[in-house]
Amino acid sequence: MYLEIDNSSLAEVRFTGSLSLDAKPNTKNLPGYFSTSYEWEMKNFSTRFHHPLQQQEAQNQERKDTEEDKPAAETKEQQEERAKREWDFNLCTIVSSDATGAASDTLGVIEFDPSDSIMATGGIARKIRVYNIKSLLPEDNNFQDVNLLEHSSAFEYCICTPAKLSSLRWKPGSSGRVLGSGDYDGVVMEYDLERRVPIFERDEHGGRRVWSVDYSQWDPVVGASGSDDGTMQMWDPRCDGGKCMAKVQPSVSRSSVCCVEFHPFGGALVAVGCADKKAYAYDVRNMVDPVLVFDGHRKTVTYIRFMDESTLVSAGTDGCLKLWNINDSRIIRNYKGHVNSRSFVGLSVWKNGGLLCCGSETNQVFVYDKRWGEPIWVHGFKPVGADGAESGSERGFVSSVCWRQVGKEQCTLVAGGSDGVLQVFMGERKASSSSSSAY
Repeated sequence: MYLEIDNSSLAEVRFTGSLSLDAKPNTKNLPGYFSTSYEWEMKNFSTRFHHPLQQQEAQNQERKDTEEDKPAAETKEQQEERAKREWDFNLCTIVSSDATGAASDTLGVIEFDPSDSIMATGGIARKIRVYNIKSLLPEDNNFQDVNLLEHSSAFEYCICTPAKLSSLRWKPGSSGRVLGSGDYDGVVMEYDLERRVPIFERDEHGGRRVWSVDYSQWDPVVGASGSDDGTMQMWDPRCDGGKCMAKVQPSVSRSSVCCVEFHPFGGALVAVGCADKKAYAYDVRNMVDPVLVFDGHRKTVTYIRFMDESTLVSAGTDGCLKLWNINDSRIIRNYKGHVNSRSFVGLSVWKNGGLLCCGSETNQVFVYDKRWGEPIWVHGFKPVGADGAESGSERGFVSSVCWRQVGKEQCTLVAGGSDGVLQVFMGERKASSSSSSAY
């Protein structure tokens, strides 16, 4: 998936044999666009928006002041070096692609279900593969030997899809039974995984690629999708065809909406990232204008993830991750080390452990501690064949990553490559670091 930005800063993202973004700029000077036609239950919210973090500002400031006092006893360099020694990561499983061409099985998305026991992957192979994570992990935590598998024998089952997939998301409240997807043909679909059939279809983005799909965490569940058509649309999955509840065009130039995520802690925010180099947050009850604008990236914002109730992380093709305060749109920290100038390389946050992960166009996985701007762990993908031997194929890039959201002292990270290979890692916090770590 390659992104190329023209001189007018409007993204024109192209994929060569993998995920691509093709946002054709609209030269008309359109005003900020908004439309809505809905009435829906908002019983979980007050009639007036109270920012979810306002009550914690004093506590956050106190924590910040405490952290600023640490360098007096320990230099920043010493702290970063200590953070790098807090974790041990080990490669435990490699799942090789059955595809003959490296570009024919690029993995664009990896998602765990709410129980963190089932994993689904999607990409340009037009398949949803569903795995039981237990089958990919060593039984005795013995990392001396790497488990070598093939997709055909490793997944539980596979669902063929009508188009290449750019996004997957488990639907809340479905007990892990329903999986939503966004595809290259601009269609949002939901699949019943027990019957392995599609049960919902929404085609309202004018055939322009849907880059991202997400669901709200309140009841009733609401869906959202971001597309190359320059809009983020909210819709009701209970209605046939997904009745449009709200539509926003964040950028006046109609730049592509590359990512969308609802506040996962029940807040009233939905965040989007765009090819106009900015991310936006909207109050879902009044979406005429964004309540927050995150302006700091030099290129397309490809991913956005809430880290906790007070912060979110964005990724851009300027090769930088940014941690933002969602009270005031302030940049807290920049994370650099990976290479990302034209591809979608994935972004995932492990909320319990305070770790971030992304891929790189150098075919490496990068893990960052949210407290430090440099990576604490880097692992290189080597092109491998089904027998585990290093292949002679051209080096690709890491195209997707995902953490399991379980535990605090141990973690599981899955990364996928542009060659279709999955690698599973297990991490463990060292005993000497457990008591001194603060997130």
